[in-house]
Amino acid sequence: MTPRWPPPYKAALSFTMDNLGEAQDVLRNAWWPHPIGTHPAVTNQLPRMLSMLAEHCIKATYFTESWSLDVYPDAVKSLLQAGHEVAWHGFQHEFWSSLDEEQEKQNFAKSMQAASKYEGVRYQGFRPPGGKINDRTWGLLKKHGLEYVSPLGELGLGKEGVAVLPFEWRAVDAFWYMDKFSGIRREHGEREKIEEPEKEFKKCLLDKLEEVKREGGFLSVLFHPFLQTSEEKFAVLKEVLDRIAAEQEEVWIAPCREIAQWVREHPELFERQDQS
Repeated sequence: MTPRWPPPYKAALSFTMDNLGEAQDVLRNAWWPHPIGTHPAVTNQLPRMLSMLAEHCIKATYFTESWSLDVYPDAVKSLLQAGHEVAWHGFQHEFWSSLDEEQEKQNFAKSMQAASKYEGVRYQGFRPPGGKINDRTWGLLKKHGLEYVSPLGELGLGKEGVAVLPFEWRAVDAFWYMDKFSGIRREHGEREKIEEPEKEFKKCLLDKLEEVKREGGFLSVLFHPFLQTSEEKFAVLKEVLDRIAAEQEEVWIAPCREIAQWVREHPELFERQDQS
């Protein structure tokens, strides 16, 4: 197997987070009567997660909705000061593949405008809500200067020179923790009802880490702050971070932007099958 990653690494991994606050709930009129800017995922769970990441010396990528930048400036500031990457997750977590051409263009425009007003935020990557992009998205990513996308899919260099750092459902906490993902679980050969979700999610992630080391691949680990609602779930996060930190001599642990830069600079190592 041809080595893909900078020596001495056998594989690469990014710890990622999605959804900053109540952007999606406000879009769906599901947040009232709660005051804007008071989501416990930001005020309670996120500080605890950032402390755990700092303890393990792990820099993460947080895919945030642009709507949230003005609502949670202190949280964004904390992310940047700690050396984490702030990447893009739509304006208000719009289901990306359902947008028409004009809606998509407008989403790019108002999201980039919101980010341009926030010192220190320069989007380099995009994770589409729902996991899929439209074919026209490639050109818009290039037009607006984004260097990578993190959808469901295959690792490599995509269209328009945009790097692809994919995630997979089994490495996402929501896949195991949320009832609304029962259909997706069924599609992936899992039971619709998970009896011990924390146990199964942890086992899956640790197994995936061993798999990516064997295959020399990339793994995007995804934890949503709004789902870290119990000590059992935080215990899973701690054990996963312990294991990731223990692998840092063999696995390149870095924010998505750093791994994307390597992929863009070494396209011959990451040939994809969807370039037609």
